Amino acid sequence: MIQKRRRSLSFLCRPRTIFTASSIAAMFDSRDSSVSKTLLATPSPLRLLAAFALLLSGNAFAVAQDESDLLSNVRKLTFEGRRAGEGYFSADGTRMVFQSERDPSNPFYQIYVSDLETGDIQRVSPGFGKTTCGWIHPNGEKVLFASTHADANSERLQKEELDFRASGESRRYSWDYDPNYELYAAELDQIELGTTKGLTALTSAMGYDAEASYSPDGKQIVFASNRAAYSRDLTEREREQFERDPAFMIDLYIMNADGSNVKRLTNEPGYDGGPFFSPDGQRICWRRFAPNGATAEIFTMKTDGSDVQRLTEINAMSWAPFYHPSGEFLVFTTNKHGFANFELYLVRADGEGEPVRLTTTEGFDGLPVFLPNGNQLSWTTTRVVDSDGKVVMEDGEPKKSTSQIYLADFDVETARRRLGLTESSDNNSTDEDASLARSNLTATAPEFRPGDVMRHVDYLTRPELGGRLTGTPGEKRATAYVAAYLESLGFVPAGQNGTFFHDFEFPAGSTLGPANELTITTSSPGGDSATIDAELTESWTPLSFSQTGDIESGEVVFAGYGLQVPGDDENDEYDSYVHLNVADRWVLVLRDLPQDISAEQRQRMARYGDPRRKATIARDLGARGIIFVAGPTSQVKRDVIRFDANASQAQVSLAAISISNEVASKLVRAGGHDLKELQSHLDDGKMAMGIPMSGITVEASIEINRRTGTGRNVIARLPADSEANSTDNVQFPVVMVGAHIDHLGRGGGSNSLARSDEENQVHVGADDNASGVAAMLEIAQYLVDQRNSGRVKMKRDLMVAAWSGEELGLFGSQAFADDFSKLYPAAPIQEPSEDDIAIAHAHGMTPDAASLGDAVAVYLNLDMVGRLRDKLIVQGIGSSPGFEGEVQRRNVPVGVALQLDRTSTRLPTDASAFVARKVPILSGFTGAHEDYHTPRDTPDKLNYDGNADIANLFGLLTRGFLMSSDVPEFKLDEGQSTEEVPRARLTAYLGTIPDYAAGEVKGLKLSGVASGGPAETAGVRGGDVIVKLASQKIEDIYDYTYAIEALKIGETVEIVVNREGQDVTLSITPGSRD
Repeated sequence: MIQKRRRSLSFLCRPRTIFTASSIAAMFDSRDSSVSKTLLATPSPLRLLAAFALLLSGNAFAVAQDESDLLSNVRKLTFEGRRAGEGYFSADGTRMVFQSERDPSNPFYQIYVSDLETGDIQRVSPGFGKTTCGWIHPNGEKVLFASTHADANSERLQKEELDFRASGESRRYSWDYDPNYELYAAELDQIELGTTKGLTALTSAMGYDAEASYSPDGKQIVFASNRAAYSRDLTEREREQFERDPAFMIDLYIMNADGSNVKRLTNEPGYDGGPFFSPDGQRICWRRFAPNGATAEIFTMKTDGSDVQRLTEINAMSWAPFYHPSGEFLVFTTNKHGFANFELYLVRADGEGEPVRLTTTEGFDGLPVFLPNGNQLSWTTTRVVDSDGKVVMEDGEPKKSTSQIYLADFDVETARRRLGLTESSDNNSTDEDASLARSNLTATAPEFRPGDVMRHVDYLTRPELGGRLTGTPGEKRATAYVAAYLESLGFVPAGQNGTFFHDFEFPAGSTLGPANELTITTSSPGGDSATIDAELTESWTPLSFSQTGDIESGEVVFAGYGLQVPGDDENDEYDSYVHLNVADRWVLVLRDLPQDISAEQRQRMARYGDPRRKATIARDLGARGIIFVAGPTSQVKRDVIRFDANASQAQVSLAAISISNEVASKLVRAGGHDLKELQSHLDDGKMAMGIPMSGITVEASIEINRRTGTGRNVIARLPADSEANSTDNVQFPVVMVGAHIDHLGRGGGSNSLARSDEENQVHVGADDNASGVAAMLEIAQYLVDQRNSGRVKMKRDLMVAAWSGEELGLFGSQAFADDFSKLYPAAPIQEPSEDDIAIAHAHGMTPDAASLGDAVAVYLNLDMVGRLRDKLIVQGIGSSPGFEGEVQRRNVPVGVALQLDRTSTRLPTDASAFVARKVPILSGFTGAHEDYHTPRDTPDKLNYDGNADIANLFGLLTRGFLMSSDVPEFKLDEGQSTEEVPRARLTAYLGTIPDYAAGEVKGLKLSGVASGGPAETAGVRGGDVIVKLASQKIEDIYDYTYAIEALKIGETVEIVVNREGQDVTLSITPGSRD
């Protein structure tokens, strides 16, 4: 059985053409013949990313600049011939075997050995036929390669190819998996040019035998072959597939070095190829294509074919793996950044952690090989470099040539640190990130510049940070960067033990234990009883936030959709629990919202449909447990909610489980009702009383093993007095500016809104919240310059905080508030009075929280400030009487359009930790969007001018609070509405791709639509401007986001688009994200 390792970086979220292994193999001439020569000449569909990288550095070599961190002294090794590739080195590193097209009489590859000490080159192959895949024996005396020279048709095929090329015609290069390829060993001291002297045939079976290499001791050979397709009867399906794609039947084999004792190692659908031994000879690495040939991933196994381990899950073409001599990690090639853009990556041999990007030059970088010393790397590339080893640019892009072999020095220790293979403290393990922060400081200015914001966002959204999930190496790297940047500015440590860091614990995921059991018992009026079978994971599962232990048997009541929605002036209250006693009972509720309600109703009720929220309501009403069921009328893809092993939310103190529609139907039927009828009766949104399920009882044993992790905040202080650098000299009350630095990692937690085809992709979190951290760093740099230049006379200290744990439940900021007195013993902190407790209860705040109002004058928060369209939402206006005027006054020189929101409590952001402790707060937010909490929240979609303007406004606000003799008064006045302000939860999926560079357009302009998605099916096109959706007028991204939130999965609605000046009405049927 394959042992799955942690998933690695995911393919970018955009439609991709699907190719079979053979069509891709037609493109590159290589041992890993799955890559295409044609591809080398194909322009990348992701030029935007390259252009974006250029903007970040503002110099001509930006595309390749990051490579200098790991690669240096780049130089060319091969110069002659039409092309060259696949260079592999002798055990002592003095010679290189490679393949090249350089013989005018033979258009196909031949095998050559280059003496790296003298520059001499010797051809090893006979000079006729096709050859590929050379390897030097560990003793250095012979060379292994594959050749078709024994084929009687070789010379004719050569002439036909030469004639075709001479005709001036062109065609896609086709790697044909010639069944005449056999393996040969050539004795180097016996070779005579143009003859087969010195060659020993090692294989003779019909079929493609190639892609071979020796074991480190020279006793074995591993190779790829489709010989089984010629030696047994194929099924009809296999035969049809093989005729279309001969690579489909290629598997790995191992044999003795003399060709004896051949054993098959793999026998899985899809092309297995490109195998190499590990340095200790105990394992083999290779790449495996999916059965449809569309993607390939990196695998390793023992030399007997056992212990198969998958190292990558990129969902792109990842191939050509090769071990570092240490055996700790491998290098490989992937096109995750665009079909025609192949880059080199490193991955740990144990599959842990995230792969680390090695090259950043658009084009082809592939077939990488470490030299035996481990300090150099050779690879095949189409780049062109100058005499200094820098990439030559042409028309703003890397200049390309035909493929040749290059060599570079490789920084092993930096690579090991980035891969998490070094033992060091948090402060020392991310030296390269701190170094980059310091170098970025020299490139930025105190003014609020979009380019400076972009520079910080670029770092924080790098794939190697893995989405900055709390407690991961990516979080450590991101926090190290911020700490180093603030330290370089002149901030002093304000964290634990004289550092910039504040550690906190958080619930770090969970697994189901063995003791999970559900018993549903039905009793008839006659006294007979029966049980309903429910198999774990298939028919039921606990939810990750469930209470654990033995849950006593209790009766079941049906509470409809399990909602409690407050009424307002225009809408009645909706309460699923009216006149329903649920105390000590199990509550059966339907997931989501009533299926047939209007878009307006769905918009109003959507924030109340989250499973955890429903569970909390049931708990507060005294329920013993809650049972979720999708119901027959629901359009969700999975009727059983998947157990979320990555969820980091704390448990709710009642049992929470999900059951299948089948089990639920049996349960309800035994209670004398029909589940579909009950759900249909509720789907129009009318309130109905709940129903006791007579004769039904449920009991459960729930075992969830929850882990605890450690995250860390960054806390830095800019003293009003530059001489006051110790924590004992803090001038209270301080002014605080904060932004959360964490995000969702690979999106495994329940907070991800990734579609099913985006699962386990890295969520880089550009808007959420690299934009906020970048703005915070801009503010810090501005205020340091203001203080040092004497333009600001600070009357109090400034604290800057990069919070972690926000996405998991505000853990970092809450822990900081809880630890405030420990961190700053001299801080003035007051215990809450009876009035404080009453006010806290009224506003849904923590009633027993100690007041920080005398220690923190005001807290300013930046969370998702990168997508400014029409207005900046400033929340927290209702936390202090003077805030509205202050914000308006500071905005005069900036001129950002504002939406001032009095909501101050129960905000889903770190400001909540402060307002609950009587600290006035202001929080900036540019609104939700359909990329929120998905891998599509990428840097190219940010409004960097707007981001810089928001930083400017909050910088001026902070400056004013630092200079004022008075501090803001904490006094809550949130107006009539104190409801929670939610982030949009988009469950419906339309498959539209907004054009965020559209400028001032009334409506939502689309840059494209996802292939096969609802929008494409409806006839929506790229370039269309959506002006109405489900009767709701669409003027911007926010209108569109809220309109989507109100849609019902599977229910067709009208969508109106403006196409070339004409309104076009179409019908669209939303799909499901879950």
